[in-house]
Amino acid sequence: MKPKKILSIFLIMFIATAGIVSAESNYYTYSRSQNANGLEAMQKANRQIAKEILPVVVSIDVVSIVERQTRSNMFSSPFEFFFGRPDPNKDNEQKAPETQEFRSAAMGSGVIVKKDGNTVYVLTNNHVVGKADEITVHMDDGREFNAEIVGTDQRRDVALVKFETKENIPVARLGNSDEVQVGDISFAIGNPLGFSSTFTSGVVSAVGRNADARLGTSFTDFIQTDAAINPGNSGGALVNIYGEVIGINTWIASQTGGNIGLGFAIPINKAKEVIDDLINNGKVEYGWLGISMGDPSDNLIKDMKLANRSGAFVFNVYKDSPAWKGGIRPGDFITSIDNKKIKDGNNLLQLVGNLKPGNQYTFKLVRESKPVTIKVKITERDDEDTIISNAARLWPGLTVVGITDEIQKRLNLPKNIGKVMIGSVAKNSPAFAAGLRNGDIIKEINKKKINRVIDFYKIVNKNGSDELIFKVNKQGTDVILGIVP
Repeated sequence: MKPKKILSIFLIMFIATAGIVSAESNYYTYSRSQNANGLEAMQKANRQIAKEILPVVVSIDVVSIVERQTRSNMFSSPFEFFFGRPDPNKDNEQKAPETQEFRSAAMGSGVIVKKDGNTVYVLTNNHVVGKADEITVHMDDGREFNAEIVGTDQRRDVALVKFETKENIPVARLGNSDEVQVGDISFAIGNPLGFSSTFTSGVVSAVGRNADARLGTSFTDFIQTDAAINPGNSGGALVNIYGEVIGINTWIASQTGGNIGLGFAIPINKAKEVIDDLINNGKVEYGWLGISMGDPSDNLIKDMKLANRSGAFVFNVYKDSPAWKGGIRPGDFITSIDNKKIKDGNNLLQLVGNLKPGNQYTFKLVRESKPVTIKVKITERDDEDTIISNAARLWPGLTVVGITDEIQKRLNLPKNIGKVMIGSVAKNSPAFAAGLRNGDIIKEINKKKINRVIDFYKIVNKNGSDELIFKVNKQGTDVILGIVP
């Protein structure tokens, strides 16, 4: 082949290859540009949210002064130091322990929610400030202020602190947590492990979560998020894409104490409900109904004919409580309050807690398979210790379950021993004082056989019953026990 022809073929191939490379280069340049535009828009939005929310989320340092008794002069002489026993040559009269003050420091986060004149209010968690003796609020721009507690609410784990200043202070925009849905983008802002003004992102993983009962926060549900939350984030903000606070970060579920993507925030609507109460009264007033209630088991639903109904089951009623005076009785199934449907026991507890003491409300319930409507005047709820101490007023002070074939087989019970068993007994209640205990089998009440759970509640609630005489089987032995309302 002639050199000129070879050169011509090479030039053609070079030009073609260059064209392909150029085309591919243009394609990737175009694609990368398009992707960058989308990411830049997202990044710009994130920056804008951070710019707006960081100034209203603060770091809170607290100091609690605790008095403890200490042994004074533990080694009052060289003899005692070296030999570890009293010096026989000294008067070793034992001295009374001395009281010494210790400063316990902790930290958390907070959100500036209101400014009234020169007073600035910061919303945080009760477990952050507790009964702190000293509180210092640190703002994102470096300013710091001495603060004091306005009020706390253990039942929702919220607290309000305040500080005074004439300076310009930004205030957070509070959103509507009722509109939050699973999948919504969320941002957590706070001071985890002391790293101030930390901004993390994620999504809303769930709404309406209930906390472990040990946390004592049964008067609120929670928003669950996978945005990174760690110790120190407590009291900080959970924010939506509009820069609005939708929750107050409160706790995490973790086996290690660190973030594993299970963070929980108090819905801001729940927190907003108590801000004015804390400012005006220093505390939150909760409605009191006066019952022990919960969700019925499948066994109880069948025995009480409650299938396909939503609500909460009343196991016991406090004597002279609003419920008792209004006519609510053990065995009732509450379905609505002022036409607001009850989903379950937790929902009823929260709804009643939000009722205004002194007002009257309409309760709809199911009693012995029939609908009943009553009016109840709500009073203010006492503290939990007072409620527990009033267990003697809890009537009748026990719960019962039907004995199924499965229960009979598992407990190896004789076939004709009875049909209804005591599931639990409240300590110090009338039932407890009479000697009734978990596992006792109820055979008769007032000489009437108890074959179903509904029979138990019919007799317990019968008008004119001044006392209940139980015939129960305790571990194979029949005994007679009586309780008085």
